[in-house]
Amino acid sequence: MEQQNSFNNQQQSTGLMKQPPEMVSVKDSLYLADMLAWNLNAIKKAHFFATQCKDPQIIDALNRCGLMHQRHYDTILNHLDPNQAQTQQQFQ
Repeated sequence: MEQQNSFNNQQQSTGLMKQPPEMVSVKDSLYLADMLAWNLNAIKKAHFFATQCKDPQIIDALNRCGLMHQRHYDTILNHLDPNQAQTQQQFQ
């Protein structure tokens, strides 16, 4: 109980977590799933509209947008399973 109070006081005073919690709540897991879905949807839309477009500047902007969302998607996945990220880096 004392550790939990210390953790709560630490979080409230700085506004930041020093380390992630040991357990992810259902609400947090649903939010993470939503974030992954939003980014995947944005990647697909950027790719689709880039294939439909004829202006090279707009195509470039849409491709950069899609890559940004791909990085965000990968970052979330890496936070969820850091061991998998290390394994992927070894193969590259």
